[in-house]
Amino acid sequence: MFERLFRLSEHGTTVRTEVLAGVTTFLTMAYIVLVNPAILHDAGLPGAAVAAATCLAAGVGCLLMGLLANYPIALAPGMGLNAYFTYTVVKQMGVPWQTALGCVFISGAVFLVLTVAGVRQLIVKAIPRPLFASVAAGVGLFIAFIGLKSAGIVATSPATAVTLGDLHSPTALLALISLVVTAALLTWRVKGAILIGILAASVAGWALGLAHWAPSPYSLTEMTATAFQLDLGGALGLGGKSFTLGLLEILFVFLFVDLFDNVGTLVAVTKKANLVAEDGSIPRLNQVLTADSIATMVGALAGTSTVVSYIESASGVAEGGRTGLTAVVAGLLFLATLFVAPWVQAIPAAATAPALILVGAMMMAPLAQVDWEDPGVAIPAFLTLVTIPLTFSIANGLAFGITAFAALKLLRGKAGREDILLFVLAALFVARFAYLAVT
Repeated sequence: MFERLFRLSEHGTTVRTEVLAGVTTFLTMAYIVLVNPAILHDAGLPGAAVAAATCLAAGVGCLLMGLLANYPIALAPGMGLNAYFTYTVVKQMGVPWQTALGCVFISGAVFLVLTVAGVRQLIVKAIPRPLFASVAAGVGLFIAFIGLKSAGIVATSPATAVTLGDLHSPTALLALISLVVTAALLTWRVKGAILIGILAASVAGWALGLAHWAPSPYSLTEMTATAFQLDLGGALGLGGKSFTLGLLEILFVFLFVDLFDNVGTLVAVTKKANLVAEDGSIPRLNQVLTADSIATMVGALAGTSTVVSYIESASGVAEGGRTGLTAVVAGLLFLATLFVAPWVQAIPAAATAPALILVGAMMMAPLAQVDWEDPGVAIPAFLTLVTIPLTFSIANGLAFGITAFAALKLLRGKAGREDILLFVLAALFVARFAYLAVT
């Protein structure tokens, strides 16, 4: 059955490898079950309900990705977009959270229409292939930085933006030791090295009291507080409710950021897993984007913000995950977490941080494919590479890279008819930056 569904032998993998990869992916991104409710609670949504909605949306998204597209990519409510939902849409703009959920649902529906119409696929194809490698590496730097920061190895500084953290703290020390042990296991080619590292560090963290965890009473019925509470009428301006430019802006941001964050993640993970076709295209792209769109709509119905592809999926790929079985395993674990959502915080940050750092290191390999001797390629690639981690946004990295690539191509007189969509994308990015500058 597994062979028929996921073509394991064709991808050079086994059920055992895929299961290990799925568990690893789940553990590296399980923090979202705690972080997402904490952020959306500030918007007025009940925390327990959002925890359940987060598990449901992630579980359904992962299952759709695995069964429809056969990719080892996990989905969950996206970081960044949940903060935009809470602090900009609800708190700053004064939009009720029910209406904001309606906007999320509509953006998912529009995504689905664009996917069926082939527009999203055209956008992916318009991205210059030399940028694929720099996106993958830039995302690697991004998740490595997240790992370093969550471990306390890197800290914020008012003078220099970032600085060395307190390496004497128990969290940093445990993360460093786990980093060395996991790196050694990877060097020795031990199967499940990253998963072993996470579990070993978790046990040590529990023994040292680093998992600060106080679960509160919780039941699946909590989800009824947010499930089907979205206000589509308010989002569309129906029934006498005004549809303002502000709501149009919200829909645009949900649509725009989700699209390019997903494209960046898709490019990075497929590149890491060697799943990109010989011509540079991504097989089964339509199914990937369909899974993403439906997952966002399910998330909005359940009571959470936009669902996106997670770059932490690269940790599962590093463990050998190559098919949708990896995503299915992660999805089943998220659905199982529905029953024990508050317990996920038992996994300390010191346990998952080393995995993110090491996966980030292994994602540097595609940079060898960039022609660094050609300024027309090297400059956009470099801007993409550094902008992703320094702005904490895959979408911003793509924006800088695509805009620079288009501008240099135009200035060198090498633009052709086949580049029309590339220039349209660059113009949209310029308009986005101009809009951000005046708002």
